[in-house]
Amino acid sequence: MFCKVCGKEVNDQAVVCVHCGCSLKEEKTLAPFSTEGAGCFLSGLSFIFPLLGLILYLVWKDSKPQASKDAGKSALWGVIIGIVLWVISMVFFASAVAGSGYY
Repeated sequence: MFCKVCGKEVNDQAVVCVHCGCSLKEEKTLAPFSTEGAGCFLSGLSFIFPLLGLILYLVWKDSKPQASKDAGKSALWGVIIGIVLWVISMVFFASAVAGSGYY
């Protein structure tokens, strides 16, 4: 069986996806304001907004351990890539300023 959210293969007897933490059981009726898939979306969004990932990690730490771990990893990768992009932009900016003669 494959997870309907992340698409990774999971055990046929599993109730929760071990990769993304989303529920695998089929529900006949959904509540009007169901937030079942929102956890997976929010943990992915934490890559763009690392502070959101930290908050989700702390909130989900006990209730959704796998989703908490994914949100924390996404936030960490977002911070690392943000720092790398900042350093690259500063190198380009410094070389542009040095090349223009304004130093």
